[in-house]
Amino acid sequence: MKSTSLPQRQIHLDFHTSPAIPGIGADFDAREFARTMKRAHVNSVTVFAKCGQGHLYYNTRHPARHPGLRKGHDLLAKQIEALHRENIRAPIYISVLFDGYAARAHPGWLVVNPDNTRWTPKPLEPGWDVLDMSSPYQEFLVEQTAEVLRKFRPVDGIFFDICWDQPSVSVYALAAMRKAGLDPTIEAHRIEHARRVSAAYMKRFSLMVKATAPRATVYYNSRPLAGLPQDVRHMTHVEIEALATGGWGYLYFPKNVRFARNFNRPYMGMTARFHRSWGDFGGYKPRAALQFEVCQMLAHGAQCSIGDQLHPRGRLDKAAYELIGSVYAHAEACEPWTADAKPVTEIAVLRTGIGYQDAPGSANDGVTRMLTQLKLQFDLVDVTSNLDPYELVIVPDGFTIQPEHAKLLRGRRLLIAGDPKSLSRDAGVKVIGESPFTTTYFRLGKDATDHAVYERGWRMKPTAGATTLARVVEPYFERTWEHFCSHFQTPPLPKPGPYAAAIRKRNIITIAFPVFRSYATHGNLPYRQLVSECINALLPNKLVEVTGPSTLEVTVMRQRDRTIVHLLHFVAERRTQTLDLIEDIVPLFDVPLSLRLASKPKQVYLAPQKSALDWDYNGGRVTLKVPRVDGHAMVVFEGATP
Repeated sequence: MKSTSLPQRQIHLDFHTSPAIPGIGADFDAREFARTMKRAHVNSVTVFAKCGQGHLYYNTRHPARHPGLRKGHDLLAKQIEALHRENIRAPIYISVLFDGYAARAHPGWLVVNPDNTRWTPKPLEPGWDVLDMSSPYQEFLVEQTAEVLRKFRPVDGIFFDICWDQPSVSVYALAAMRKAGLDPTIEAHRIEHARRVSAAYMKRFSLMVKATAPRATVYYNSRPLAGLPQDVRHMTHVEIEALATGGWGYLYFPKNVRFARNFNRPYMGMTARFHRSWGDFGGYKPRAALQFEVCQMLAHGAQCSIGDQLHPRGRLDKAAYELIGSVYAHAEACEPWTADAKPVTEIAVLRTGIGYQDAPGSANDGVTRMLTQLKLQFDLVDVTSNLDPYELVIVPDGFTIQPEHAKLLRGRRLLIAGDPKSLSRDAGVKVIGESPFTTTYFRLGKDATDHAVYERGWRMKPTAGATTLARVVEPYFERTWEHFCSHFQTPPLPKPGPYAAAIRKRNIITIAFPVFRSYATHGNLPYRQLVSECINALLPNKLVEVTGPSTLEVTVMRQRDRTIVHLLHFVAERRTQTLDLIEDIVPLFDVPLSLRLASKPKQVYLAPQKSALDWDYNGGRVTLKVPRVDGHAMVVFEGATP
């Protein structure tokens, strides 16, 4: 599907409103609604046609119209008209799998689980009803969507929400699976049917939208990002929902944006103004936290979206838009240097599988956290991606190199972690087998310090032409009920054994344990030191080098004839058992920066303030000091290419 441009400063306005609440939109003031958005530097607002409770908020004869919305009050039309008067875009929200109204009216349309339970809340608990798109509910949704497209033609866009692959064994799903030759008693077949249903309805709805509004945006939210290679054909752009304080955490967005930006589509980050998660009325996150989340989107070339939820009576929260406006003012000031900017990267990391909200502690987490702390420029990519633009490919632990992968990887600079068997000959590695020890140790170079390896690795030795970069020190014995020493792992033997922890042969380095998953789980700094030394050996002339604390994030972007280096320094603190929060901005001073450029730039300055910097150009690198980083700084190099 052909993509369309995205606005930079969007509001995603939820309105999942109970039918038990009266006076829906009674206090709505169209003029004040739009002007509040304008004052907050907003240029797009996703407004609601149909919420997750299944109710409609426009003039319609459909019985799903919210019972608390007075007759003749077309809330959606008034929102769109008011926003358009202020030149603010207004894409429309439609809930897909969540529909409380349809569940009550047609309980046979609900998803049925293999144990014959319906996906609906327990009788005495609040929750969402999930509908089966194999059932007649899909036609019900088609009629609603067609009405929206007709009444508001041409729409600016449609945001379809709650669109994951939902297995079901309803009578409708069973009939469809039998017709397709799938066996519903096999879980994998039920999952495959759910995937096919999603693909079919996404294609159907996208064609409906484009038939009436060719320039409209179309997006399907709540889908696993790992499916983007297949799903992106039905979408004009990609949105990465990542409420850091709402369960996603501060690693989710940077991990997934590095994958999502590789599909030739505009992409957008989505956070929210809430202290916790969606619908947190009266909850406001600290300004520093919201500023970091928005600036991180800008630094990765993403457009910005901030979530809010309108009060049932139609009033915008004044405090929320003062908060949003203070952050979006900075985003608007940065726009001349962020619009249409593309990331400049030198490392490809083969992803090991990215879910919608994949469990923490994966190799994806570890490699993203580690390389970000090392201030390296990288993408997470699918193995079928074009690897030619990258100077180094990292094969993280958890990624199994198949024979067809080996063909694609040969001849490249590689850092391999985990099982090295498939490329062992090229890598100069003789694999003895899996280590018999749960915990071992390694010594880096000539260092005599033993560093604990908390995850089981592999025994391997170098072959001819290969060298050992780090050595394994094994324990006296495996800790068991028969023999143990002290409180945790068995101590190391006095000397290293015959096995290597890291081996190099020409442009390939292999690490013999799951270093990235281990780093995600344990955060042991020697793992980062080991990877850093390996990358320094393989990439001695890195794109950008910045001296600063590990909490300083650095990205490099390219825009027309300029290169922009973003520096972000916001420190999240664990304030509760589950909540990381950013409350204060801790400035940095005189930060050394070195950027590799093919030619001497015409000028170097800080944006958006346009203040000139002192700099030198020597040996193909520009060196300077950034005088101050107050959370976010942009260093602009005009007229030179990386």
